[in-house]
Amino acid sequence: MLDPELPERITARRAELDELEKQLAKQPAEVRAERDELTVAERVLERMTEELANEHRPT
Repeated sequence: MLDPELPERITARRAELDELEKQLAKQPAEVRAERDELTVAERVLERMTEELANEHRPT
């Protein structure tokens, strides 16, 4: 005999998977945004390092 709760468990699992799919769909955009922020931070750091080096360079 089949478990009478089986349809309910299937529905609950489907809902869990739907939510997981939504979360996973957001991740690539979040990763790209963070990577872009890090690229900007690297550029700022490089520029600041160059400026400091130029300030301390003997003339």
